[in-house]
Amino acid sequence: QHEDRPGFQYDHEAFLGKEEARSFDQLSPEESRERLGKIVDRIDDNKDGYITTEELKNWIKRVQKRYIYENVAKVWKDYDLNKDDKIAWEEYKQATYGYYL
Repeated sequence: QHEDRPGFQYDHEAFLGKEEARSFDQLSPEESRERLGKIVDRIDDNKDGYITTEELKNWIKRVQKRYIYENVAKVWKDYDLNKDDKIAWEEYKQATYGYYL
């Protein structure tokens, strides 16, 4: 779901992913243009030199899915307190609400 917001940050993150968007913020305009060109080549699945709506939608879905998987991997260790690669309800409650319980 797209939400229109002032500024470009929302679209920037949707297109590149949160981490990649941060790295782009540090680049010069020339470096940004070069890297975006490479990304556009990757988005153009049929290599016809144009980006279709479907290709752009597919790209954004891949970027968002990658972000979700990376985020889960980062926080998993905080929830899997006994390091058995499973999160029990008690572990979840402790990691989420521990100081309230």
